Amino acid sequence: MAIFSFIRKYKDLGITGSFARWYDKNTRETRLAEMREYAKEVAKHIKDGSTVLEVAPGPGYMSIELAKMGGFNITGMDISPDFVEICKINAKRENVNVTFLEGNVSAAPFPENTFNFIFCSAAFKNFKEPVLALREMHRVLKKDGICLIVDMRRDVSKHSLEEEVGKISKPGFERFWVKRTFKNLAKNAYLKDELIEMINQTSFTKREIIEAGIGFYVYLYK
Repeated sequence: MAIFSFIRKYKDLGITGSFARWYDKNTRETRLAEMREYAKEVAKHIKDGSTVLEVAPGPGYMSIELAKMGGFNITGMDISPDFVEICKINAKRENVNVTFLEGNVSAAPFPENTFNFIFCSAAFKNFKEPVLALREMHRVLKKDGICLIVDMRRDVSKHSLEEEVGKISKPGFERFWVKRTFKNLAKNAYLKDELIEMINQTSFTKREIIEAGIGFYVYLYK
């Protein structure tokens, strides 16, 4: 698809307009359980009062679910102004306090040592400058902080991809479209060795990379 070739050439472009609204609706209808599981995973590593940054939250559901689980100070930062507005609407509807703002993780608008935990899902493969993004995440993490990146891997099996598509899309044209989208996204994803090579160019000294489903859970420790 031409649109994905364009995005791969000019990364760090936010999802906007009708696609952002579709993504919000699809996430709300098919992926809330996944967002809750992500929130539970983050909550395991933090305590009340912890500061949390979600990078590229999309429509914001992970941060919203996390806010329901404790007294955390949560910020969601997305490059898309449309997603930021959608996040604010969704948080207001769920009556939770999350700060959503526009920004690019490659030039994070935060002081050093700001957050106890950073979370990023389904976005890292699209960053124009992934090493710089990792360095910025390290910079804004507090001592003993954790960064968790969840994303696809390029060597995902056809069977796993089919399973994932079946979970989040309805039969018919939507499933065909989602499947084609996932295939294109997988082409832009990384292999484990590539992730390790990028991490080695940062100040993160401890890491854990776990294969799960169609992707990775990458834990980075400061």
